Amino acid sequence: MTTTVLPGVSGPARAFGRSMFTKTLFDNRRIFTVWALATGLLALMYASFYPQITADAAANVPEAMSGFGFDDLGSAAGYLQGAVFGLLVPLLATFYGAATGARMISADEESGHLDLLLAHPISRTRLLLHRFAALASGAVLIAAAVLGAMLAIRTGAGLDSVSVGGFTAQAVTLALLALLFGALATAIGAATGGSRATVFGTAAGIGVLAYAVNGFAPQVGADWLRLLTPFHYYIGGEPLKNGLPLADACVLAAATAALLAAGTWRFTRRDLGR
Repeated sequence: MTTTVLPGVSGPARAFGRSMFTKTLFDNRRIFTVWALATGLLALMYASFYPQITADAAANVPEAMSGFGFDDLGSAAGYLQGAVFGLLVPLLATFYGAATGARMISADEESGHLDLLLAHPISRTRLLLHRFAALASGAVLIAAAVLGAMLAIRTGAGLDSVSVGGFTAQAVTLALLALLFGALATAIGAATGGSRATVFGTAAGIGVLAYAVNGFAPQVGADWLRLLTPFHYYIGGEPLKNGLPLADACVLAAATAALLAAGTWRFTRRDLGR
């Protein structure tokens, strides 16, 4: 039998095109790499400032920032929990999940490419799960980049008091946070057929709102509200100090699975293009 080679299609593209998972990985390889590098470099930059933190600077942090982890800047774990893993890094993970999740189904449906994909022998469920598996790979890559950055400067920046296990535990919860918002955006797009911009805006907006609630709830005496946000389960157990909080990790994983299941259920039952 003679195999027809498609003109203009590279060897790697053909190799990765054997499944929807590998094809999505290949098509988004640059996007995943940029997200990972940007997040890793940001974490490295902020972590490297730790030796410059003085006792006066730590004491002068506004009380309103304590809810974001800025209540123990004197220790390496306390500084990292606030300045690195409590501030911009989780927001980047949230935006990665929202932006990438919006691409998984909504982008193809908006462009009219989804019907062409589903004309091939692939079910809607398999398409969505393969796409989400690729998103998960990107989340793991981001977490690995952040972990690598932390371990690279651990000694030079005076972060030795945080164990390798503590850094690893924080990287795991970071990946789970990105996965949750990725599942949220994927589910919204799959369930509603909304545009990519609408899906991203909705998921990112929910993320920013949850982030603000988790940070400011203690200031208004409503600590219980933090239990309703994924950021509490991401960092509330202080993984840098205590290792991986299994109960919190399970909550994030269960919420991700529930969102993905709900989105898949709706996606398999609605009329596309409506």
